[in-house]
Amino acid sequence: MRRLRNPKIRDLIAETRLSLHNMIQPIFVDERLSEPKLIESMPGQSRQSMESIQKEAGELEDLGVPAVLLFGLPFHKDEVGSASYDKHGVIQESVRKIKEVTGLTVITDICLCEYTSHGHCGLIRNERVLNDETLPILSAIAVSHAESGADIVAPSGMMDHMVLAIRTALDLDGYTEMPILSYSAKYASNFYGPFREAAESSFTFGDRRSYQMDYANAAEAIWEVQLDIEEGTDMVMVKPAMPYLDIIKAVKDQFGMPMAAFQVSGEYSMIMAAVHRGWLNEIPSFIESLTSIKRAGADMLITYWAKKFAQVHR
Repeated sequence: MRRLRNPKIRDLIAETRLSLHNMIQPIFVDERLSEPKLIESMPGQSRQSMESIQKEAGELEDLGVPAVLLFGLPFHKDEVGSASYDKHGVIQESVRKIKEVTGLTVITDICLCEYTSHGHCGLIRNERVLNDETLPILSAIAVSHAESGADIVAPSGMMDHMVLAIRTALDLDGYTEMPILSYSAKYASNFYGPFREAAESSFTFGDRRSYQMDYANAAEAIWEVQLDIEEGTDMVMVKPAMPYLDIIKAVKDQFGMPMAAFQVSGEYSMIMAAVHRGWLNEIPSFIESLTSIKRAGADMLITYWAKKFAQVHR
């Protein structure tokens, strides 16, 4: 075997290759800001303002990053997350601004946690998340994102039947060509901590284990993905990524359809923290981690390191 590990040969026979063409850069847009603001728990990442989002999008396009995934921080939060489906909300306006100056593929996250005063992903009553009552709101968000020019909508709240509700609403409003990328297997993970600071989406009571998946379960992921496929999703996602490589492989082997994996904030920040302590080398560590996700079967890689990957591979 050592004969094939010669430096001139090993690249020729590499089974897995990273490509910028498959990478998606998440972006936080905060309509309360006048300029970008660094995210303390995510070194190298910033919240963008409504004024800076075009510049950031333009830089990403110039570097060759093909797609972005948008998360919004609104001026106003309330019990029902009404800012999420406002036609002039932070994500709706951000999509328009990005489309004015770039040809990026714009994916929009559909969830309520960033817009509700309680921080949960659905409507609540007596500290209980109401699945079915939340579906019309998720549908309204999806339609408003489609109207603003989004290319793909990505429901992430893990509400049962959210894909069916959104697909039906999009079709009824004439957006029959709008693809859905569902967060089909989203685990109740401990690796979301930095995101909750970045998006100000921490919950005021309880946790999200009643609607996000138990990280002890694998077969459940197959059920969840199959249900979303039956309801009309066009692509599926596993989140987080590295702690769930077995799930990524199982989903890909079972269904073979286009699949994204999200290298979440905690995965990113763990590596960056070790880099800042001098314990890891940033570039090869991220390359190795992303390669492992790709090797497991992911087609698309959602990673906060997409921009840096583009910079170091110019």
